[in-house]
Amino acid sequence: MTTLIVVGAQWGDEGKGKVVDYLASQAQLVARYAGGNNAGHTLVIGGRKLVTHLVPSGCAYRGRRACSGQGW
Repeated sequence: MTTLIVVGAQWGDEGKGKVVDYLASQAQLVARYAGGNNAGHTLVIGGRKLVTHLVPSGCAYRGRRACSGQGW
């Protein structure tokens, strides 16, 4: 099993959400350890736009297990 971790280094505004969305669409398990309501995610899945602020983008894909830590 391969593990991939995405870590930001610029206070969350470096655009890693687009990369995470792409990776989440192919993952079996998506985990988020923390986050705040300022962490907006805009996803387009099957031609439909979905905007979230607290829910990790991996939750939007069927058949993916999503885990979260404390803090959100």
